[in-house]
Amino acid sequence: MYDRKRLIKLFHERALKFGDFTLASGKKSTYYLDGKQISLHSTGLRLVSEGLLELLKDIDYSAIGGMVIGADPIVGGVLVAAAEQSRSLDGFLVRKESKGHGTQRYIEGPVTPGAKVVVIDDVVTTGGSALQAVERLVEFGCTVVCVVGIVDRKEGGAANFAAKNLPFRSLLTIEDFGIAAPTT
Repeated sequence: MYDRKRLIKLFHERALKFGDFTLASGKKSTYYLDGKQISLHSTGLRLVSEGLLELLKDIDYSAIGGMVIGADPIVGGVLVAAAEQSRSLDGFLVRKESKGHGTQRYIEGPVTPGAKVVVIDDVVTTGGSALQAVERLVEFGCTVVCVVGIVDRKEGGAANFAAKNLPFRSLLTIEDFGIAAPTT
């Protein structure tokens, strides 16, 4: 069962850092959320996986995945949590560059064209990584039914997804850590 308070506490203990940072989006920030410190921790991954399945319980989808590295552990965790609930679910990973040999695909995993899929990201700022995954999946022939993040920094990601008619949900927002969302 998903324990939201425990996940927030774990982020405070392991993943929230203060200082001067440049984010993947290029934006500057006085704090950094290192999602890998959560998704590559046994309890963190379990909490995230259970939370994502609960968050998506009303969505019709057959596969979940996202960009390589960030999504890798999350996909594995969600698949295990789904199996524990006797739910059949496929995973996929989206490469930044097509595989240089074999199938030369951007999409790895048992997902097929026509599948209804969910795209995941650990920390959403502007949504750039998730939107890149969405683009590759649409090119492949999938229907993206939702984008989900573990934490929404509330810095434009939701608006960027809305502009593409993509539903967006997150387990947590930056406000859950006592940090005010930017007002822009």
